[in-house]
Amino acid sequence: MTRRFQSERMQAMAFPRVFDAHKMIVGLIYLAAYAVLDWISFIEPYAHLGITPWNPGTGLSFALLLLFGLRMIPFLLISPLLADYLNQQFAMPWHIEILASALVGGGYSIALTFLLHPKLQFEPTLDSMRDLVLLMIVAVVSAAFVAIGYVSLTIAAGLLPAADFAAATLRYWVGDVIGITVIAPFALFALTRRRILPMTTETLLQFVAIGIALTLVFGLAQEQQFQLFYVLFLPIIWLAVRTGSEGVSVGILVTQIGLILGIQLFPAGTFNVTAFQALMLVLAVTGLVAGELVTEHRRTETQLRLQQESHSRLARLGSMGELAAAVAHELNQPLMAAGTYARLVNDAMSEAPVDVVTVAETAKKAVAQVERAAEVVRHLRALVRLDRSNRAPCRFERVVEETLELCQPDLDRMHVTARIAIAPDLPRVMVDLLQIEQVLINLVRNAIEAIGGSGGMRGNILIEARNFDADFIEVRVVDTGPGFPPQLLESAFLPLSSSKAEGLGIGLPLCRSIVEAHGGKLWLDDGSRGGAVHFTLPIAKTVEA
Repeated sequence: MTRRFQSERMQAMAFPRVFDAHKMIVGLIYLAAYAVLDWISFIEPYAHLGITPWNPGTGLSFALLLLFGLRMIPFLLISPLLADYLNQQFAMPWHIEILASALVGGGYSIALTFLLHPKLQFEPTLDSMRDLVLLMIVAVVSAAFVAIGYVSLTIAAGLLPAADFAAATLRYWVGDVIGITVIAPFALFALTRRRILPMTTETLLQFVAIGIALTLVFGLAQEQQFQLFYVLFLPIIWLAVRTGSEGVSVGILVTQIGLILGIQLFPAGTFNVTAFQALMLVLAVTGLVAGELVTEHRRTETQLRLQQESHSRLARLGSMGELAAAVAHELNQPLMAAGTYARLVNDAMSEAPVDVVTVAETAKKAVAQVERAAEVVRHLRALVRLDRSNRAPCRFERVVEETLELCQPDLDRMHVTARIAIAPDLPRVMVDLLQIEQVLINLVRNAIEAIGGSGGMRGNILIEARNFDADFIEVRVVDTGPGFPPQLLESAFLPLSSSKAEGLGIGLPLCRSIVEAHGGKLWLDDGSRGGAVHFTLPIAKTVEA
């Protein structure tokens, strides 16, 4: 993989500093984790060799090379040998162990070198169905070659009879493929996403459902276990539909761990472990594909909303240009006339003697022109007064969720984490959803730009909501940026006043206008370490007047 491609991938990572760690440190952590996973998963070995129905270390190897590059290949060659020595004290002769380790590590290194070739344009963040399918194909094909090579080596060394070739190869192949399918996506998501699975009541129920399904599978008679295995599809599909590919990867890992624990708790030989793992492989592939479809659908919806927002902004900019021209035309005449009368008053006052009557009449004419300009402004305010017809009771959680969904590309680009702290007893608010979303979007994007402008690699934004009084809730948007400069605190709500080089200075005034049109108020907190903006929103009453 070229340095340019590696750099582009690292820029997209959620934890870029992790990937700057020294190669040796990362490699040693990998070797230790590989050995631990090999020890945990060493169950039901075939002929006491390292042929087990689940090989999570292989999935860890995939994640290592996909995220850290081909420079980690030497560690892939060492890991099987080290794990066999620590966990089995070399069940095979040492020269066979070395050959087997080279075959396993080398086989997967070749496969991952192919996968990381720039022409394939594979993204280890698994951002698309294409990336997931490529990973699955490489896993299936490479595991087949490695399984055939490993079993053939053991047969040639006289450690297995030739008659066991098919059964041993199938066991090895299933174990490696399920290890890759379960561990690799989870590890890739965990290191390239800021949040994999939101911890909510629904999430808890989903894991409870997985536990119930596993209890049914292992708690009933052996002849019913395979039929009941399909019950596990229900919570996995639930996770896929609700949380996408990231969340379902967690559910698949939990299900696999539960399955292995169930196998260990039952007497050996009561069921076909390889058959169970084959079903688990089908479950994992189904869940990941369904989750990726949901994730892509949501990503498409987000992009569509962003495009609609962009078109709307362009339309508003065109309307603003026409409106500005009309306002300038309407205000130009009375202001110029008022200026002329003011100069006449000044000239008359400098003459001696002063003609008081003329000065008074001229001053009245100037005042009349100023009042005319003020009337134009009043009519303009009445014209653009925010519409109240779309206001309805709404959960503020929905406003926050939709806002963060729209801002997620900017959050990811600037490596900013958004956190939410909403009071559990927060009542519904009576708002125009789109207008309040626009307020929150402006504040969140201002915070993102402030964090990015401070030169920090990472930052945090906290959105808090709590009860303010009997009629209002209070919302607080706080960031870890440099805070508001003193000059902005004095003129933050003046139109065309901005601390940004390319800012128009209409964001905060617009936010305040929307909030005040809802009956609330918006203010800046000059006592916060970062930037902090507060605003209030009206609570939706049970009975509207």
